[in-house]
Amino acid sequence: MKWTDSQRIAEELYDKYPDIDPKTIRFTDLMQWVMALDGFDDDVSRCGEKVLEGIQLAWIEEAE
Repeated sequence: MKWTDSQRIAEELYDKYPDIDPKTIRFTDLMQWVMALDGFDDDVSRCGEKVLEGIQLAWIEEAE
């Protein structure tokens, strides 16, 4: 997975953290959780606020 795979990342986060409200997560935590996912293989330098916002929005949609 890469940073641009926001939907797949959101699905993985939803499965791994079912009790977490994605609206309340800090971007620093979100970045660490994404990098810790099985199959994630991308450079941290490719991550930015817009990328994290996209992942967070996809996770919110997945949770609803």
